[in-house]
Formats: sequence, C-alpha cells, structure tokens
Amino acid sequence: MDRSERVILTNMCMVYDGEKVLVQRRVKPGWTGIAFPGGHVEKGESFTESVIREVKEETGLTIKNPRMCGIKSWYTKDGSRYIILFYKTDKFSGTLQSSEEGEVFWADVKSVPEMELANGFGDMLKVFLDEDLSEFYYYTENGEWKYDLK
Repeated sequence: MDRSERVILTNMCMVYDGEKVLVQRRVKPGWTGIAFPGGHVEKGESFTESVIREVKEETGLTIKNPRMCGIKSWYTKDGSRYIILFYKTDKFSGTLQSSEEGEVFWADVKSVPEMELANGFGDMLKVFLDEDLSEFYYYTENGEWKYDLK
C-alpha cells in the first residue's frame, strides 16, 4: 500500500510583541482580508527557513526562533493535501514595511477577531492562541465541507 501523497506546503507566522500581533491586510485575489504573513515552502527549503524568508519578504522583519504551534490541512480538488504550518515568535528585528501581498501593521490581539478576516482565519487564530489546540482540519462529509479543531 502506497502511503505517499502529493502535498502543497505553506506556512504562516504570528509575530507578537506583548499583546500586539503583526497582521497583514491581504490583497491578492482569492484570499483577501486580515491574516498573518506567510507563504509557500520552496522545493529543497527547510520549513524554518521558509517561514523566516516569507515573513521577511512580506513585512521587512527578520524573525528568529520561530516555534511551530499548529497545522491546518485540507484536500484540494486535484486530490493534493494542502498543509499550512503555523509558527509564532516574539523575536524579530528590522523595519516594518508592507509588500505587494498587503499592508502590514500591529494590532491588539484582542481586536483581531473583530477585523475583516480572510476566509477561515478566525478559526486559524484559535489554534495560534489556544495552547490546547494544534490542528485545524477541513474534510468533506456527504459532499459538504466541515472542519475540526483539535
């Protein structure tokens, strides 16, 4: 039995400073709204290197010691598993600057759920903030999308 599958690997990082978190107002069509910075893991790149690179590209900040804190996954129409590795860190340096991905700014963590969030980001945020959660998994049941937070 073949246990391999086609996978798309991505990441997302919650950069925080006390009660403030760095958010991005995403503007790329297909997934707009408030989320944390992140992006694709390139072939041959380590997961940690990829999240450091993506945060730098999208925010201008260089993060250090990102810690994995969760995962989100689902299956795409072509049968590939799409995985987002969740990281967080409070260690960063540099000057904040927005990118073509969208405006970045600091927000009070308690105010984020009230913002215009990217689709599904509200539940992703729960995984970032709740130490008892580590997975957000979409699945289909009777042709309908459902999800579990574990």
